[in-house]
Amino acid sequence: MAEKIRLGGMALANGVLVHGPTAWACAIRREDGTLEVAAERKRFQSDERTPPFLRGPLKLLESLAVLPSVRRALPEARLPFERKGVLAALVASAAGVRAVRSSRLGPATQELVSALFSFAPAVLAFRSSDLAAYHGAEHVSIGTYEHGEPRAKEHERCGSHLVGPIVLTTTIGNALAAKAPAQFRPAARAAATFGSLAVSTEVFGWMVRNPEHPVARALAKPGHELQHHVGTDEPSPEQLEVAEAALRACLELEEGGGRN
Repeated sequence: MAEKIRLGGMALANGVLVHGPTAWACAIRREDGTLEVAAERKRFQSDERTPPFLRGPLKLLESLAVLPSVRRALPEARLPFERKGVLAALVASAAGVRAVRSSRLGPATQELVSALFSFAPAVLAFRSSDLAAYHGAEHVSIGTYEHGEPRAKEHERCGSHLVGPIVLTTTIGNALAAKAPAQFRPAARAAATFGSLAVSTEVFGWMVRNPEHPVARALAKPGHELQHHVGTDEPSPEQLEVAEAALRACLELEEGGGRN
């Protein structure tokens, strides 16, 4: 049996983006109900030989680097954080973090509450549009391809599983950064943010390889609950059709038989 291609994805408000090691494909449902698909080779690919603690951030950059190409190819694609309400939530979240950090709470508590505040815009994005259903469609289509059998709307490699590791590492990193002299504190916080992302992605990789380990299960629990109750809805047949169209187009390119 041929080895399955490792795929990732992103839900849009009106479609699904699927990306593999060398290509991406996006399918959207237009306002008139028609299905539109675009697929291209990736212009930026991270190197698998990248040292630990750098490969995670570079993988994230690789997945984000396709978004300008998606917008050029599919101008009607509605990316997750484009809505005014979500942008307002980002501003409110930043204000909340600033207020918490100037409060009388202890440093560790401040950073824990601040980390939780930072997820509010994502929660708003999922709960006020079709995004959650397309997220479920993304998981069903990719999971079914990977496992060779129908899968549920939750997926074991969903980025939501980074919530536990990121909250933990961000809380620790920023609590330590808060102890730096005032003039070095902004740089210390920036280093803590990058460090928490780098460590969290390495921890996430370990969690995927060791899903039954008690620590992995505990760290994955917040992300699974977020997926189950907030981040995903059961997709309609029409939404599944969109996700499967993106999956097929991406596989065509990855397997060498698709368009350029």
